[in-house]
Amino acid sequence: MTMNTRIVLARRPEGEPTDDCFRVETTELPELEENQILIKVCWLSLDPYMRPRMNDMKSYAKPLQIGDVMTGESTGVVLESKSDKYRPGDHVAAHLGWQSHIIADADNPAVMPVDLANGTLSAHLGVVGMPGRTAYFGLREVGNPKAGETLVVAAASGAVGSVVGQMAKILGLRAVGVAGGPEKCRYVTEELGFDACIDYKADNFAEKLAAACPDGIDVYFENVGGEVTKAVAGLLNPGARVPICGYISNYNDADLEQAETPFHILKRLDSVPEHRFFLVTEWHERWLEATRQLGQWIGEGKLKYRESVGEGLENAPEYFRGMLKGRNFGKQLVKVAD
Repeated sequence: MTMNTRIVLARRPEGEPTDDCFRVETTELPELEENQILIKVCWLSLDPYMRPRMNDMKSYAKPLQIGDVMTGESTGVVLESKSDKYRPGDHVAAHLGWQSHIIADADNPAVMPVDLANGTLSAHLGVVGMPGRTAYFGLREVGNPKAGETLVVAAASGAVGSVVGQMAKILGLRAVGVAGGPEKCRYVTEELGFDACIDYKADNFAEKLAAACPDGIDVYFENVGGEVTKAVAGLLNPGARVPICGYISNYNDADLEQAETPFHILKRLDSVPEHRFFLVTEWHERWLEATRQLGQWIGEGKLKYRESVGEGLENAPEYFRGMLKGRNFGKQLVKVAD
């Protein structure tokens, strides 16, 4: 008998999610059926996109319903298998929510094998996983970067932004980051190798950003929105491209549909840059390409990363709130089990 601990949506948040928005449940899992596997979750990823999914609003994905398991990706090990595709001991990633154990069909597209040659089990939720692939395709396919150009990326010390800026340097661009606080800015320049990083919390942020981009901005990788986007907007060059990954500064707004988003800010410009929201699933058939390339860059010392690790699935809501406020340093993970 295997018991599963899961965290479900108990009520919709009004602004910041409070403890009563989540409920911890323990259930007994049934026996496996043919073509199913049992996964023990070791690591859970916490990501900004989860917050809008808690709202009852139209979006690129259906909102969570009350009682649904909180959406999210995890990595772990196969404990039992009734499929020829996986064997006990295999490592997998599963986009099947905040749970300690998962029963899944072996051919479920939300489950994929993990090759530890490309990175650790936790890294497959970060730098070589969904965030890394988001950076890889968002920059290359939407940002269309060219050597010699200037790129600015918001949330530069985070799981996506840190990869975007380091990729920009690999591709021959000037990379300018935006991050919160001097410690994060030092990390972005001294350890990740960005050309500059501007603290959005500091006085005269807009002026400092302009000074760091004397030739204007050709690519702005959007993760934050709000005042950062407003400061960037006036520096965008003709022909600039803006891949929009997200805008975390708005996610706790009481009514996100009434929020001033990057789309509103950019469309007010006299010269509206090429911009669009994108999802990493647009390149699903090329995910392995990205993971292998990112893993190769790590092996070559060209790509560095940091992880913020919390302990215990039951503490995921608190780490989630902290991530939305920028308290994490690098990819926010929850260690669920060894």
